[in-house]
Amino acid sequence: MGHWLYRNIVEPGKLPLLLALAAFILTFVITRTITRLIRAGRGPFHDVTGAGGTHVHHVVPGVILMLIGGFGGIAAGAVGITAYVVAVLFGIGAGLVLDEFALILHLHDVYWSEQGRQSVELVVVTAALVAMLLAGFVPLDVKNVSAEEEVTRGNAIATVLVNFGLVLITLLKGKRWLALWGVLVPPVALFGAVRLARPDSPWAHRLYRRRPKTAARAARRAERHDARWSGPSKKVEDWLGGTPTDEQRQKRDGGGGGGDAGGA
Repeated sequence: MGHWLYRNIVEPGKLPLLLALAAFILTFVITRTITRLIRAGRGPFHDVTGAGGTHVHHVVPGVILMLIGGFGGIAAGAVGITAYVVAVLFGIGAGLVLDEFALILHLHDVYWSEQGRQSVELVVVTAALVAMLLAGFVPLDVKNVSAEEEVTRGNAIATVLVNFGLVLITLLKGKRWLALWGVLVPPVALFGAVRLARPDSPWAHRLYRRRPKTAARAARRAERHDARWSGPSKKVEDWLGGTPTDEQRQKRDGGGGGGDAGGA
C-alpha cells in the first residue's frame, strides 16, 4: 500500500489533491452528522447565530476557507507543507459550501427539503470527478505525448464530450440519479438518454406537448417505475441527505403540504 501510494500519488505530485478530496468528503460527512444531531436536539451542538439573531449558515465559513486555501496556495506557490495545508483548507471549505449548494441555487433555506437533495447530488459528482483525476484520467492534458498518444487522447476527449451530452440529456429528461451514475459509467448515461423522459421533466414539457401518445406512455412508465422503486430510492436519499421535514415529506409522497424547512 505504501509503495502504491508513493508511486501513484506522492511521486506524481497528487498528494495535495488527495488531501483536498479526503478533507472534502470528511467535512461533508461530519457536517451532515452535526446538522442531523442539531435537528434532533441531541448532543452539545446548536445553530450559530450572529448579531440580531441571524442564523449563520456553514456556507459562510466555507467560502472564507476556500478563499484562504485558493489564494493562499497561489500566493505561496503551493509547494511542500504549504501545499498540503492549503489543500486541506480548500477541501474543508468546498465541503461546507457544497453541502449548502441548494441554498445558493435557490437563494432560500431549503436544507431539509426536497430541493436540498441537490447539494448531496453535487457532492457525489464532485467527489467522483476528483477521484477520476486522482486515478489519472485527464484526457485534456496532451502535452509531451507521442503521435499515437495524441490519437488516444483525442479519442478520450471525444468520448468525454459525447458522454457529457448524454448526461445532459438524461438530466433534461428528469433522471437525476441516472445522470449522476452516467458521469462515472457512460453506458448508464446512454441508457438514460434513450429512455422516455419523466412527464414532469423539461424534456417532456418541451417535446411531448404535441405528442399525446408519447406523453401518455411516459406517464405510465413513470407510474410503474415509482411504484417499484420510490420506496427504496427514498430510503437511500433519506440516508444520504436526511429525511425532509414533515411538510416536505407529505408533499413528496403526494399528501399535500408545503413550505420550506428550517435552518441547517
